[in-house]
Amino acid sequence: MGRPTKENSLTQQDVITAAIACLDREGESALGVNRVARELGIKPPAIYKHLDGNPALKRAVALALWQDFLAFCQPRSKALSDSKELLKAGGRATRDYARSHPARYKVMMQFQLQPSDPEASAIIQETLDFFRRILEPYEFTSEQLVDAMRMVNATVNGFIALEQGKMLTLERSTDASFEVMLEALVVAIEHIRDVEES
Repeated sequence: MGRPTKENSLTQQDVITAAIACLDREGESALGVNRVARELGIKPPAIYKHLDGNPALKRAVALALWQDFLAFCQPRSKALSDSKELLKAGGRATRDYARSHPARYKVMMQFQLQPSDPEASAIIQETLDFFRRILEPYEFTSEQLVDAMRMVNATVNGFIALEQGKMLTLERSTDASFEVMLEALVVAIEHIRDVEES
């Protein structure tokens, strides 16, 4: 009995790892079945045994990237207990990840996490748990928690999108502006609580 061919020994994780390697080297345009097959030295149909075409490949990669991102952020906030410092640490970690892995970050941000998808739901839950940890002292309702999450995500990710697009062209340091923005988010979160109380 001969050795198994590369196509037969291939796993879904092999495909995802190769796709992320292509993405890191060549950007989003490399995230396709044909390009990943060339990376693996196989014919494209072999990938279809594991992932059903480009949409499934992009979904699998995006979910893997979200896991990678959460693993990157977790140690940066693990030892913190102050909610303001947790918020700032989360914002800084997100920006650091986007700077270190710009193509990965873009793919993550373009993928819509759906609560009805069990794998995506686990990522959503982990993100929610982090925000609950940050916002626990405020005793927010579930609606307030959603408002705060949306505000923080829109602000941090909006800043990163402008920075990645090289749109922040004024002389002021972007690092300094980012820190001011994080401080402003703390005040804005307190405002959500104060509006509800009044």
